[in-house]
Amino acid sequence: MIRIKWPLALATLFLMLLGWWLFYTQEVVQRVEENSALMAEMFAELQEGVLSQDLTSRTRALVNVQEIVRRTGLPLIVMGPSDTLISYANLPFEVDIESPESIEQIRAYVEVLDATHLPIGDPNFLHIHYGDAPAHRSIVIPWLQAGGLLLTVVVWLMVMHTHRRAEGEKAWTAMARELAHQLGTPLSSLQGWLEVLKLPGPDRPADLADSDIATSIGEDLNRLERISHRFELIGREPDMESLSVRRVVLDLEHYLAIRIPRLAKKSVDLVMDVPRGMPKVQGNRVLLMWALENVVKNALDALAGRGGEISIYARAVGEKWVILRIHDTGTGVDPEVRDKIFEPGVSSKTSGWGVGLALSRRIIEGVHGGRIELLEASEGTTFEINLPTADA
Repeated sequence: MIRIKWPLALATLFLMLLGWWLFYTQEVVQRVEENSALMAEMFAELQEGVLSQDLTSRTRALVNVQEIVRRTGLPLIVMGPSDTLISYANLPFEVDIESPESIEQIRAYVEVLDATHLPIGDPNFLHIHYGDAPAHRSIVIPWLQAGGLLLTVVVWLMVMHTHRRAEGEKAWTAMARELAHQLGTPLSSLQGWLEVLKLPGPDRPADLADSDIATSIGEDLNRLERISHRFELIGREPDMESLSVRRVVLDLEHYLAIRIPRLAKKSVDLVMDVPRGMPKVQGNRVLLMWALENVVKNALDALAGRGGEISIYARAVGEKWVILRIHDTGTGVDPEVRDKIFEPGVSSKTSGWGVGLALSRRIIEGVHGGRIELLEASEGTTFEINLPTADA
């Protein structure tokens, strides 16, 4: 099945219509210039005929004027008393003045011309019937061009709507997979503890007390509750409060301290540089911590198997903004995904669903009115997060 590359197809169609419009415009301009020259020539001939006292010169001027009218393409019929045919030019059909049928055809065409333009002259003497020049008759072309451009815009809007819908579906699919992934670990742990509880007392490990099992089950249940609460906040208006950035970062450090050895698999140092007394930000603690956690986990993935350092730096920028930078000493971001790193489903890892950074952007920008971006770095990866202060 052939897949149509809509952006390329629309760009090609637009360029074709634009080229057609430019060509037609140039043709119209050329016709106007030619008609202006003909009008000037006609005026000169009429002046010569009026001022000349010689009958031959007058006759020649009249013949020249008729030739100029013919060159303009203007349909013209000159009738005398009792609708006698005197002269004609540029009619859209062949004329045989000896044929009564041809004369009747001319008279019928006179009615067509008069429906558009009133005749000039005295009906009892000479009266002139005329129509539109070819340039005016082709005025339908701009309407066709406008229709083509409008069609292009409509198709473009439909494609963009379809694209946004597909992006939304991809985001929800990735979200569902991420939820299943996050729920899988505590559920597997609970299933394991359930199997342990089914064992008779003598078959259980000697150093495993019931209190240890209860503590581990409680931790898994807390993790399930935290995951459920996080995803519950997505798609609805969360409760906002004044938050200490330092407190949020310290809570994140405590949460990750016991998980870094398992996630990174090698020694990773987590360095915090968040001074006291910084302005508070208006936000939701659960969502803001989740957004920062996703960025740090992205850094941990970059250091997996090799070790390194992750630093979290925070400073106040004036009275309205707080800036956070999360830097790792990993291998950096693949240039192929750099420009779309925050899109759902995009990941530089061989595993994972590419949801974490997309969620972070939604939380930082959509919920907290801030901004998150990937900075250029000579080594590793640096994400910068800007959050408005509570007093901004």
